Amino acid sequence: MGLEKVVGVMRDNLTVRRVYGEPVEKDGVVVIPAASVIGGGGGGHGAEQDKEGEGGGFILAARPVGAYVLKGGEVRWVPAVDLTFLGAVFAVMVAAIHRHRSSRRGSERSR
Repeated sequence: MGLEKVVGVMRDNLTVRRVYGEPVEKDGVVVIPAASVIGGGGGGHGAEQDKEGEGGGFILAARPVGAYVLKGGEVRWVPAVDLTFLGAVFAVMVAAIHRHRSSRRGSERSR
């Protein structure tokens, strides 16, 4: 894939459509999903020993952050909650507290 094609694909993918999904409507409630999108890329062109070449690439990463909910003329933001991440943070905190308490008990017993 040439550099111009890579840049074209990147430009097409980094649009507002990647941030806000298509609205979904059901029973008078409209939900507009939203995401955090980050992307970047690069490329180049060069020549060496009578040979020429070009290349490039990009990365696109997205994660849901929430949705706008429209109901009865009211709009409210509903954040997406990553329960796996929150569970991992909780587990690390419990382990750190347990370790701290265990080390305190050990140092008090050695006195």
